[in-house]
Amino acid sequence: MELEAIPGVGAKTAESLAELDDPERALRDGDVAELASAPGVTPGRAARIARAAIRAKHDDPGGFLGTDRAREIHRELLSLLQARAVTDYAARRLETFYPSARRSRIEEARAVTASAMEREPTDAVLDALHDVEPVAEPGDVRVRERCLATTDAERYSAARQAFPELSVEIVEDARGLAELARGYATVIALDERFGGIDVEGDVRVRPDALDEPVEIVPERPLAFFSRNRDCLRAAVAVHRESDLDAPCDLDALTSGLDRLDADGAVAGDDELDRLEDALDDLDDVVVAAEDLANAQLKDAIVEQDVTIEGSDLLSLVERGAGADSLLSRELADEYDAAVDAARTHLIEGLALDDAEAEVAARAFPDEATFPVAHEADVVARLREDLQAAMDRRAGERKRDLANTLAGMRADAETLVRQALEIDVELAIARFAADYDCALPVFVDDDAGDPATVGGTEGEAPDGVDAGSAPDIEIVGGRSPVLDEPPDRIDPVDYEIDGVRLLSGVNSGGKTSTLDLVAAVVALAHMGLPVPADSVRLRRFDGLHYHAKTQGTLDAGAFESTVRDFADLATGADGGLVLVDELESITEPGASAKIIAGILEALAERDATAVFVSHLADEIRETAGYDVPVDGIEATGLVNGELQVDRSPVPDHLARSTPELIVEKLATEAGSEGVSDDGTAGSGNPRESADGGSDPADFYDRLLAKFG
Repeated sequence: MELEAIPGVGAKTAESLAELDDPERALRDGDVAELASAPGVTPGRAARIARAAIRAKHDDPGGFLGTDRAREIHRELLSLLQARAVTDYAARRLETFYPSARRSRIEEARAVTASAMEREPTDAVLDALHDVEPVAEPGDVRVRERCLATTDAERYSAARQAFPELSVEIVEDARGLAELARGYATVIALDERFGGIDVEGDVRVRPDALDEPVEIVPERPLAFFSRNRDCLRAAVAVHRESDLDAPCDLDALTSGLDRLDADGAVAGDDELDRLEDALDDLDDVVVAAEDLANAQLKDAIVEQDVTIEGSDLLSLVERGAGADSLLSRELADEYDAAVDAARTHLIEGLALDDAEAEVAARAFPDEATFPVAHEADVVARLREDLQAAMDRRAGERKRDLANTLAGMRADAETLVRQALEIDVELAIARFAADYDCALPVFVDDDAGDPATVGGTEGEAPDGVDAGSAPDIEIVGGRSPVLDEPPDRIDPVDYEIDGVRLLSGVNSGGKTSTLDLVAAVVALAHMGLPVPADSVRLRRFDGLHYHAKTQGTLDAGAFESTVRDFADLATGADGGLVLVDELESITEPGASAKIIAGILEALAERDATAVFVSHLADEIRETAGYDVPVDGIEATGLVNGELQVDRSPVPDHLARSTPELIVEKLATEAGSEGVSDDGTAGSGNPRESADGGSDPADFYDRLLAKFG
């Protein structure tokens, strides 16, 4: 895939995407997380790039949502889906679902939806998803206790490029290696000529080092797993709590992660822990051992009754000897005991092995002194030995663990990607469950076109005749954009064929019905489930939903609106047109004529449209054909509340709210003018007590005006 061929991807963005390991795979799969990992590409930008790549793949020109209100409906639907996602990735990934007229794109999205609707979004899976996020590359890894050495300048350059984590040094001979070994825990010689040399320190000859990066720098693969440790554990939990097929042995991966600290160090190794503790405690234990020896020797001196003859004292003075000589002569056994106690405390306190204990024993001298003092150079040597042993042990364990985990990196990335993708599916499943959704059935009558999206080639499902099916058939539809809980939304049945008017009482649900139709059509063309018991519809080229205008438009705005409808009425066939009370743009008389003209133009090209209007009678009188009118009928007024059947009645002009109110007044006035025995209360039901007209007569005359 040519990156710059994707709409909206320029040279700079293409250059950033090219740095990804597999940008074509990321674009093909709509992997927003991977795209967002490219330099300078934000998650929002990544979602737009993924959408553009999908459109390019399906040769989709876009523009399905033709009006502000249509785009607003789409945004509301997308927000409902995103609110049911756990991860930020899933929320972004859902943005790649967009309404499309392309059959191939709808089928592609429906395949995801069909899988999603079979999933069970359990609490355990959702909880595990909270810690899943796209894998991150670790920061720069730097290893300071190890270096590479070579005598060759070209090999030096190659090593620096291959191992940026390590220092690379040029040496001339074995002596140079020996000098490096005094400054590094491990020196890796790259030249065969150094084979068989005897150099003090950990010096290894590895001419194959450039071909064995895991052996030389195990920190490299370990850094990835330590950086993503929590995320990988969460992804493992997601797979275990769901029916996802894991790309690797989950127990082996978990075991490897358990052996790894957050900083990339190996955990759970008793010997490594012993050496680390010994290094950490060395100074404190040396001081404690020293204090122990002095305390024990001091007690011995206090308790000892030492007598010095004059000649002995003179001899000691003449020889320049001091108290140490006296201690050596008089308290030799006590001194040896104190030093032995110090050595034992040091060895046991640091849990030293036999070789380390030999060095530690020399930390306290055999010659008697008071106070007892440790040998600093011996303690320094012990520290170096412990550090070297720890580095060697850590290196061995790192290499062992790195060899175990390095080959699992690709599978680990797949593991996380699958966990993130299941969050996308679970968001769809949760939306479908909340609104009791169903997969819509597309019924197309295009020549040579398969009858259904996702159905059998050339056949409509369930015996539907594509040529006679309505353009849209909604059974038990529940508008998701209503500000009501799903269980409180009244289901609506509505069948739309051709160009129609929709009439009904104020607050009866006409606008909500248009919203429902728009939502159903948008979701169906996104390849997503629709909030209804069942939906059949044909595939539309676009959705043009014109919301109700607030107030009469001025001349300029009115002209612009008429131009918009001119483009709509004379444009390409195949779009769905929804219009809410267009008469509000100007005077009622003129509005009826304009709407009638638009309906005529749309009907002439066999379009599909629903116009909500209170001017149904006036429009039908003006139109040059018999305009079908559906009605949302009110069943009456109860305690001042309008009772409405929300499903439009086909070919029925609904009564208005004023008519219902007048009818209610007429009925109440008529009943008040009749006595309990059925006779007229005043003898003249049409004459009031004071000789005026009865109100019932007035209400009857008003009611008659409604026809």
